[in-house]
Amino acid sequence: MGARRIVIKVGTSTLAPGGGAVDRAFVESLADQVCELRANGDMPLIVSSGAIAAGLERLGIEKRPTDMPSLQAAASVGQVALIETYADVFARRGVSVGQVLLTRHDTGHREAYLHARDTFDRLLDLGIVPIVNENDTVAVDEIKFGDNDTLAALVATMVGAGLVVLLSDIEGLYDADPRVVAEAQLLAQVDVLTEDLVAAAGGAGTDGGSGGMVTKIEAARVLMKAGIPLVVCDGHRPNVVIDAASGLPCGTMFAPGEGTIGARKLWIALGRSPAGSIIVDDGAKTALTQRGTSLLPAGVIGLTGTFEAGDAVVLTDVTGALVGRGLSEVSSVELDRVKGMKTSAISAEFPLLAGKEVVHRDRLVIL
Repeated sequence: MGARRIVIKVGTSTLAPGGGAVDRAFVESLADQVCELRANGDMPLIVSSGAIAAGLERLGIEKRPTDMPSLQAAASVGQVALIETYADVFARRGVSVGQVLLTRHDTGHREAYLHARDTFDRLLDLGIVPIVNENDTVAVDEIKFGDNDTLAALVATMVGAGLVVLLSDIEGLYDADPRVVAEAQLLAQVDVLTEDLVAAAGGAGTDGGSGGMVTKIEAARVLMKAGIPLVVCDGHRPNVVIDAASGLPCGTMFAPGEGTIGARKLWIALGRSPAGSIIVDDGAKTALTQRGTSLLPAGVIGLTGTFEAGDAVVLTDVTGALVGRGLSEVSSVELDRVKGMKTSAISAEFPLLAGKEVVHRDRLVIL
């Protein structure tokens, strides 16, 4: 059995509790666990939040600003502080780290995505521990991942990971929001993501971070399809990464499926930021999810956003539940003209759009 690539994601609330200073003792503990994984023959990668928190600490700013230039300036300073911390802690253990900063712009284009994948491969071959983060210094809404749970899932699919461990300030997924329901029970394993579980995930996490259980659920949704197990656990539990890698009970384990999504479709699912959404009727949803068809204009009942042919879009049903992601074959302007129309009617009224699918099944990922 070859070396297993393990993606470890560290949330801001774990790395810098309360949005304050980076917890050096935590980084030391994480480094010890990463080195143990390496000694066992695994290849760990770290997706680390915390740049803005580290920057605010170094700049002496106590209250997190709300304007984008200040946040990006803090991220610029913080990326230096953060990588210095990781580099120093790992260097004292004889291990080198490499920094990789990404945005959707870097992963949204197939060629750039493949170059990033090759870079990760080479870093791991050289025995380097990649420290990955979103490039908050230049990222704007249109190219942001928005949370590092999504970024961790993307990196995992990119490198063919055998395991993803999301270190958080919560134990895992509960059957209800524990912040609201005192009797909520921790789920040790999830084999199927139901809408009830998605609803139980609740909202965003701490003020200092950008994620929460919702983003972890969305990461799990893709990873389960990709055949990659995911563990969500309390990052401050002693030796938790080693336990997760050893298959010991900790937090919530999202069981991998059969890995039916190919590499290109994984890129479609995670690599590109959706430019809009398309609402499909119940008949189209059934055809897409159960018969593996393409999406035709007749099954579309609405759309949001502005997109061009080739842009990534989200497909939802009439209740707003996620159906899938894909690359649109038509623009939003064209789709707005022909939505709900049969092929024969389109041929008569809009001959240039006749025969066009909205999303072809080869460019569609059902989630």
